[in-house]
Amino acid sequence: MNSNIDVIKCKDINEISRRAAFLVAETIHRNPRCILGLATGSSPVGMYQTLVKIYEGGTLDFSKVRSFNLDEYYPIQPEDPQSYRYFMNTNLFDHINIDPANTHVPLGNAEDPEKFCQAYDLMIEAAGGIDLQVLGIGNNGHIAFNEPDDHFPAGTHVVDLQESTIKANSRFFASEADVPRKAITMGIGSIMKARRIILLASGTAKAEAVKACVEGPITPACPASALQLHPDVTLFVDEAAASLLSK
Repeated sequence: MNSNIDVIKCKDINEISRRAAFLVAETIHRNPRCILGLATGSSPVGMYQTLVKIYEGGTLDFSKVRSFNLDEYYPIQPEDPQSYRYFMNTNLFDHINIDPANTHVPLGNAEDPEKFCQAYDLMIEAAGGIDLQVLGIGNNGHIAFNEPDDHFPAGTHVVDLQESTIKANSRFFASEADVPRKAITMGIGSIMKARRIILLASGTAKAEAVKACVEGPITPACPASALQLHPDVTLFVDEAAASLLSK
């Protein structure tokens, strides 16, 4: 097991969510002006719910925090209930005291998506870089929307979604045909610039991807395997997701 990746085995998704939320809260306590890299999907929902509860308890202040999300479907309108902007607003931003102007999600309706991608990386750089990046992992080992490929994409870019990802995400849409075929996503290089990374994974469907991420060869065929090269990565996994890891 790679020494750079700290694997924390949890009982279930509730413990994953709680422990990850406490780490995010600790980051904010240490640096109230921190930059958070945020993810969507089912994995971080419980973490966001826990953060909202901590905020409502009066012990967490998001007023100076800035955030950059990993990705967004393309094309999609921000107000679309399936957009990641809508997801972030309803699951986190609308329930805490973060300044909406300090929350950044790639524009799914950008007129020139390629130009936007370049501007997004520059925005993150101008902000001082990401202090803590939250990730999930796809069944095929993708992180953000970086699909298995023959190279590791460097910066934010437009990607064609693979059929396996479209099928996996179709549960959030009325039908598979409604899932956008493209997305704007931070590249592996963008993600690796974060000072600290946490990844949340649960369920047997993620077991092979988690094993490839932690113990497999570093290859763009499993984009998450690049995390082995990062100096500060923590995986929060339940017993099912960790079931194929070496003891």
